[in-house]
Amino acid sequence: MAKKFKKKIARREYSKADVRELRAHSKARTPVDKIAKLTKRTVGSLRQKALKLGIGLGHQR
Repeated sequence: MAKKFKKKIARREYSKADVRELRAHSKARTPVDKIAKLTKRTVGSLRQKALKLGIGLGHQR
């Protein structure tokens, strides 16, 4: 039986432009799911970054 390999996690740093975009979405009250699709990041990643920046993100719907 073949071994199953875990998918390697590709981590990307947040650039200044990414942070600016996240702040803009926060101010516009864009849903997190939509931001995740636009930025190609996970909802968890966005929430963690927002927490560190001290900004709020909309609820998941």
